[in-house]
Amino acid sequence: MPVDHPLYPVNLVVDGRACLVVGAGRVAVGKVRGLVEAGARVTVVAPEVDPAIAAMDGVTVERRPYRAGEVAAYRLVVAATGDPAVNQAVYDDGEAAGVWVNSADDPERCSAILPARIRQGRLTVTVSTGGHSPAMASWLRERLAAELGPEYDQLIGLLGEARTEIQAQGVGTEHLDWRGALDSGILDLIRAGRLDEAKERLRACLSSSSD
Repeated sequence: MPVDHPLYPVNLVVDGRACLVVGAGRVAVGKVRGLVEAGARVTVVAPEVDPAIAAMDGVTVERRPYRAGEVAAYRLVVAATGDPAVNQAVYDDGEAAGVWVNSADDPERCSAILPARIRQGRLTVTVSTGGHSPAMASWLRERLAAELGPEYDQLIGLLGEARTEIQAQGVGTEHLDWRGALDSGILDLIRAGRLDEAKERLRACLSSSSD
């Protein structure tokens, strides 16, 4: 059943870490691709493998059934078999080994729910309905994606550079009025291609808030 209690949102660092996907059909394709994009070392286990997965670089494919207990060798596991019995076995093994398990479209067998996500460079936005309506999460993701263009990644870069420069001077950044700077029209300047002006405005806003 869907999850009614509040979820604790977290972004996992899977870069270089071993992750397992059990199942290799159409649904698994997106799960594998997302893990690969995040730098995970992905192993896929399934008797039959979608050609799209077989063609992915950096993915280890083992054409066989799931073996009891093998989740213990991984940091994160996704069960995307479409077979409730196999998904249950993967989930139970994960609970026994203390490994987070996501079962695609099967909230009852999840210790981790994968939200719909938008990536724009360094910006990641996620949407979750606790398993109540994946369609709603996907719909809202598309609406947000239409708003979040590449200028947001440029803005992140500009803010990150300013923060690094200030910290290099031995000055803390927590007290600065970052919100005021963001509300000053910097994003509109970046959208218009006026990056130098955006940098100057950011410096002016932060300088005034540090006085």
